[in-house]
Amino acid sequence: MPIDRRGFLRVGALAVLPALGGRLGQDTTAAAPLYQPDLAGRPRERVTDYQNDPFIIGIERRLRCTCGCNLDIYTCRTTDFTCTYSPALHRELVDLVEQHLSADEVVAAFVAKYGQQSLMAPPKEGFNWAGYLLPGVAITLVGSVLGWVLLRRARAPVAVGDAAVTGVLSTDDEARLRTELDKLES
Repeated sequence: MPIDRRGFLRVGALAVLPALGGRLGQDTTAAAPLYQPDLAGRPRERVTDYQNDPFIIGIERRLRCTCGCNLDIYTCRTTDFTCTYSPALHRELVDLVEQHLSADEVVAAFVAKYGQQSLMAPPKEGFNWAGYLLPGVAITLVGSVLGWVLLRRARAPVAVGDAAVTGVLSTDDEARLRTELDKLES
């Protein structure tokens, strides 16, 4: 007996319903207590008002995470949830802020503990000025030399055979060129 498409789908749906079992009417709102939370992974830290405080975030953006990701502390702790360093650095930073230290004092405390590599940008003093100025000076110098070379090359005469072409045709050459062009057109 041939079966049409609608009948085929009906039989398929009836075959799938028992496989779902009691899942269709299962209550997912009530969950059993978790007796061993360590099995579920790293426990979440308690959320505080300092998690999204603009003052804290401003300081965190000035400091580098020490996990090796080269991100600032805020970006690392809000994007890399496997990092264990950035939450610890965040807690340390919050502890310093709760001691009523200013932003610069907190940054100085981190530099004293972790060194200048904890800063996102080196301070603008001493030899660090070379890091700020050298790329701009080098780009300007190379661009100037390249522009000068290109201008000289564009103005230089190009030797063709025995004569040099300077960009301006003589009257004889211009007349000969016109006659050749007229021959091509006709």
